Amino acid sequence: MPDAPLRRILHCDMDCFYAAVHVRDDPSLEGRPVVVGGDPSGRGVVAAANYEARRYGIHSALPAAQARRLCPDTVFLKPDFRLYREESQAIFAIYGDYTPIIQTLSPDEALPDVSEHLGEFGSATANAVDIRRRVREERRLTVSVGVGPNKLVAKIASDYDKPDGLTVVRPSEVEAFVAPLPVRRLHGLGPATK
Repeated sequence: MPDAPLRRILHCDMDCFYAAVHVRDDPSLEGRPVVVGGDPSGRGVVAAANYEARRYGIHSALPAAQARRLCPDTVFLKPDFRLYREESQAIFAIYGDYTPIIQTLSPDEALPDVSEHLGEFGSATANAVDIRRRVREERRLTVSVGVGPNKLVAKIASDYDKPDGLTVVRPSEVEAFVAPLPVRRLHGLGPATK
């Protein structure tokens, strides 16, 4: 029986997508802590926070009122899901130029399988580099990409060097890459399993 073909999976994860779209479209927000979510004077929660806000301990699912206490200078914006959907479609169209096999995980997260679609670049890593370049140039946003021999490794890798990172884990490196990581880094594990 012939060996199974080597899989090459990319995990493309937009960097603080909702907040980044607003900052891109409103230059006055550049360098400021930005939160997308509910009203901080009510019972709203944080849907997304840019890296400037995260420095204060603000993260998704945090009550918006608590986010305001952590950083009173935070700019709070209401979500615009139509805008995010349109932006997501434009970004996923870029991925589609590299492979027709794309698993969508969320509006800002996808798993393009380039195993049999290496194209003119000839490697998964080169495809990832070009995807990052095109998202930056065409959409004026950043995407972190993990490259691995399976979905789990690619997903862990994309989070390894955020924001705007690229981490490549070759098949021979999987054990050395995954073994030292805390169990919480494995996607899909709940608190009880951990």
